[in-house]
Amino acid sequence: MRKSVIRSGDLIKLPENKTGLAVIGYPIEHSISPYLHHAALRQLSKSKTIFSDWEYHKIEARVDELKTLLPRLAELGYRGINLTIPHKVEVLSLLDEIDPEAESMGAVNTLSWQDNKWIGSNTDGYGFRRAVEASFGRPLKEYCILVLGAGGAARAAAMKCLFVGCEEIWLTNRSQERLGALVSDLRKHEPDRVIGSFSPENLPEILLNKKNLLIVNSTSLGLKTGDPSPLVNSFSIFDRRSKVYDMIYNPPETTFLQEAKEANLEFAGGLSMLVYQALKSLHLWTGEDICEEAMFAGAKHGMSEIKS
Repeated sequence: MRKSVIRSGDLIKLPENKTGLAVIGYPIEHSISPYLHHAALRQLSKSKTIFSDWEYHKIEARVDELKTLLPRLAELGYRGINLTIPHKVEVLSLLDEIDPEAESMGAVNTLSWQDNKWIGSNTDGYGFRRAVEASFGRPLKEYCILVLGAGGAARAAAMKCLFVGCEEIWLTNRSQERLGALVSDLRKHEPDRVIGSFSPENLPEILLNKKNLLIVNSTSLGLKTGDPSPLVNSFSIFDRRSKVYDMIYNPPETTFLQEAKEANLEFAGGLSMLVYQALKSLHLWTGEDICEEAMFAGAKHGMSEIKS
């Protein structure tokens, strides 16, 4: 397994018998995605030996490198790509084709090389829904949603909430321009739903008494040690039945989650979302049913390796 980060300038052509997969981000050192995918590929190879020749790498690249990097990856033998911060929205203009759900979301996290072109998909929405339902034991559509952030992950989560039938979605973000663009897109899809927005310092009182509130961090605040919580307000002001989900999985307990814990709210970190979106991505690339247990085992192993 290639555990170390590959810089975009250090990529080399894969051997003819190898099929390359990768996650691209900036930064990318924290990613444990190779552990998940290799665990699942090992399981697949027990019944179909071809998958023993598939490899998953992590590649560090800036946004301005994507335009030349994507065609180069295809030439080097890569056939599947995951995208993380900051590439999920910026990549859209570089793709030959985007599937309908990803196009509606306005964000892509999965690329598949088919018919000499990169096709964009989004498995984040699927991963988010599965993760929330597994973590809290309740269908996603039953929640009033509060999303912190307005980037690619926020778009995927908010759109998925619309698709499954959530009646009320609220969003907040430091950049009001980016927030406004996302809210406008959401309202175009579902003009009859309650879709509200506010600046981080001006929390609407209507959210304080919601018994079914799900508060979601989709920002990058928490990736670095010492990062503050993206929520300006104290969790103690919300109904005690509110749930808290952080899409960040490394570190496993961010300031955001620590504060939720102190307020005695039920919470979960993003490892489950990582696994479920990865499961969907690998299914797209291989056409095979992916072993959920193998991926979760790989994720736990990856987290223990990073800690050691």
